[in-house]
Amino acid sequence: MLTKKEQRLRRARQTRIRIAQQGVARLTVNRTNLHIYASVVSGDGSKVLASASTAEADVRKELGASGKGGNANAAQIIGKRIAEKAKAAGVEKVAFDRAGFAFHGRVKALAEAAREAGLQF
Repeated sequence: MLTKKEQRLRRARQTRIRIAQQGVARLTVNRTNLHIYASVVSGDGSKVLASASTAEADVRKELGASGKGGNANAAQIIGKRIAEKAKAAGVEKVAFDRAGFAFHGRVKALAEAAREAGLQF
């Protein structure tokens, strides 16, 4: 029997294979109970072009006294930041890699905020 984490990683593997064939930069998301992380990885998977997370000091300031990074509100902020950083790095089009997480809640909030900020996927 697979653990919850192993199941998620199994789901993620297939997506990564499909994205690698496209040869386009990927926006990958990781979420923990406390934080959400996003990074844009180059098409060949060799370089991280941009990254943003709720663990960054200025993001924590923006979140206020509680500094809670484990909610949809925080995910929207990260979505916006990663889109801005990716554009600054010259990336317009990405493939969305949700890393086996369900496209729901925080992952969905991050994706929609990134789209609104001008990233295409």
